[in-house]
Amino acid sequence: MRNPFTRLIAVLAGVLILTPVVLAQQTGEARAKAAPPAPSRDLTGIWEFFNQLPGQGIYATPSKEAPPMTPWGQERFDAAKPGYGPRITTDSNDPILRCDPVGIPRALFYPQPIEIVQTPERVFMFFERDHLWRPIWLNRRDHPKDLAPMWVGDSVGWWEGDTFVVDSVGFNDRSWLDAYGYPHSEELHLVERYQRTDANTLKLNFTVEDPKVFTKPWVSDTKIFKLLPKNKAFMEELFCVPSEEDAFTDRFRKPGMGEGSK
Repeated sequence: MRNPFTRLIAVLAGVLILTPVVLAQQTGEARAKAAPPAPSRDLTGIWEFFNQLPGQGIYATPSKEAPPMTPWGQERFDAAKPGYGPRITTDSNDPILRCDPVGIPRALFYPQPIEIVQTPERVFMFFERDHLWRPIWLNRRDHPKDLAPMWVGDSVGWWEGDTFVVDSVGFNDRSWLDAYGYPHSEELHLVERYQRTDANTLKLNFTVEDPKVFTKPWVSDTKIFKLLPKNKAFMEELFCVPSEEDAFTDRFRKPGMGEGSK
C-alpha cells in the first residue's frame, strides 16, 4: 500500500511545479487584457528599457552574435577594458568612467528612464542619465554635409505605417556601442525602427552599419521598453560628477570586481 504521506508530497510537488507556470500565464494574459491599444503614431511618454530576453543584460549589445570585425575594429575592441560582461576587468577604461557622455545607441539600454516628446518638427528623447537629450528631425530627410562629429549624431525620422524610423549619422568615435566595449567609428550609420504595439509597450529593432569596424551590418534582436505608470513617471537629476565617480569606483566597483578598496 502506498504511503498517504508520499502521495501528499507528490501532489504538493506537482502544485509547486505548476503554480509558477499558471501564475505566469495568468499574469501575462492579465497584462495583455489590461493594456489598451497603442495611440496612432504617438511615442509620447516616459519609458524604461525592459530586460525581457533571457541572457540580455541591461547594458545589452545589439544582439548576441557580433559580425566579424575589420583589423581596425578588432584592434579597438581588444584595447577596450570593460567593467561589465565576459571581458570584465578591474582596470576598466570605459569612457563613461571619465564622465564622457554615454552616446547613442548605448544610452538607450540603461535602467534609467527615457522621456519621448513629440512636436510637429521634432521628436525629442530626454535621458535621465546625464540629462542627455537627442533631437530627431521630422521636417527633413537628408543629413547636413560636413557634420562635426557629435556624441548623439544627427538624426532624422519619419513614419512608415505605425513604425517610426530614425536614421542617424555624424557620430564621433569616442563612445562605445555598449558596455561590453564594442567600438564604432565616425562612419557609424544607425537605423532604428520603433513600433508601439500597445499603449504600454514599445519595440525597437536597429541596425548598426560601420564599414570601418564591422565587415557587415549588425542587426539587433528586438528590444522592449515599457511605459512607466504616472505614479512612477519621474525623471530624477542624474549627472556624472567626476569626484563622485572616483569615490564610487573606489568604494563599490573595485571591491565588486575583486580589488580591495584603497
